Amino acid sequence: MNVNDFDYELPEELIAQDPLADRASSRLLVLNKNTGGVSHHVFREIRDMIAPGDCLVINNTRVIPARLFGTRKGTGAVIEVLLLKRLENNVWETLVRPGKKAKPGTVIEFGSRMTGTVTDIVEDGNRHIRFDFDGIFEEILDELGEMPLPPYITHKLQDKERYQTVYAKYDGSAAAPTAGLHFTKELLEELRARGVRIAEVTLHVGLGTFRPVKVETVEDHHMHSEYYEVSAEAAELVNRTRAEGKKVIAVGTTSCRTLESAAAEDGTLQAGSGWTDIFIYPGYRFRLVDELITNFHLPKSTLMMLVSALAGREHILAAYREAIRERYRVFSFGDAMFITERSELGGDTE
Repeated sequence: MNVNDFDYELPEELIAQDPLADRASSRLLVLNKNTGGVSHHVFREIRDMIAPGDCLVINNTRVIPARLFGTRKGTGAVIEVLLLKRLENNVWETLVRPGKKAKPGTVIEFGSRMTGTVTDIVEDGNRHIRFDFDGIFEEILDELGEMPLPPYITHKLQDKERYQTVYAKYDGSAAAPTAGLHFTKELLEELRARGVRIAEVTLHVGLGTFRPVKVETVEDHHMHSEYYEVSAEAAELVNRTRAEGKKVIAVGTTSCRTLESAAAEDGTLQAGSGWTDIFIYPGYRFRLVDELITNFHLPKSTLMMLVSALAGREHILAAYREAIRERYRVFSFGDAMFITERSELGGDTE
C-alpha cells in the first residue's frame, strides 16, 4: 500500500489557526462508513446522534508545556527542546533543534533555575536529557515551557487551556487529543443525562503526532510507542456496553488506539497499562471501536490511514473532498467528523 494513496489537495487557508470561542459550535460532518453518505451539522448536535446506553470513550491526558528554549553552555547558542517521553526520574526523551551539536555531555541552560545534560542519542536522532533543577519540575516547566502547538499553527495561543480538553486530568502529553476539544462540560452533562455512558482512558500523546511518514510503503512505517492506562472501571463500562449490543464510540484517534491496544482477541477490553506502538491502516480488523469522532487530518498521515481503516479509503477521501468544497476548517483547531454506522445518519452518497 502506497503512502500517496492517502494524499489529497488542501487549500492552505482552511488550516484553522485559532480555536472557536464556543467549542461546541464547530461544524460536524457525519460520514456513514457503510454507504459513504455524508451530512452536515453543528458539533453540539452530536448529543442527538448517540443513543442511550452507547459509550463514549475519552482520553483524559493533559498537555504539558513541553517546548523549552535554552542556551548551550559555553557558546550561548539557542537550542529548542521538545519533551516527548518521561523515562525515569528526571530523564526525558526529547527532540532537540538544532540537534547536530547536541552531543552526549552537552549542557543546556534554561535560565538560572534548570540545566539539561544530553546523556544519549537514540533512534531517529532523539536525545535523552537529564534535567537538574531547584524546586518542583512541573512548576518550573509551567513557568518556562510553552505549549507545543503543531508547526502548521502560526498564531500565538492566547489561552493555554484552549489546547486542553475540558476533561484533561493527567499530565504527560506533547500534543492534545484534539477531537475532544469540541466538547464542553455542558455538552458532556447533556449526554450523561440522555443515558450515554462516558469512559475515561489515558494515552499520553508523543512523537508520532509530530513525525511525518517518510517511507513510500505504508507497511514499512514504524510508530513510536506511547504510554496508556485503562482502569478497571473503564473496562467494565465498555465491556457492559458491548454485552448489551450498544456502540463503543472513540473520541479521537488516541482513544481509538488505546482501546484497540488493550482489546483481547474476543473483543473485551482489558484493564491495565503499558506502551503501545499500534499502527492501524486499511486491512486492520477492529476489535472494539464501532464509531469514531475525529478531526480532519494531514494528507499522507498515519491518522488518515487509521480513519481509512475504519470507513474505507474511498469513503474518507470523498468525505474530505466534500468538506473542502464546504470550506470546513481542518487540523487541530478545525472542525470535526463523526464516522458512524447508523443507517439514519450520513445522508446521501456523493
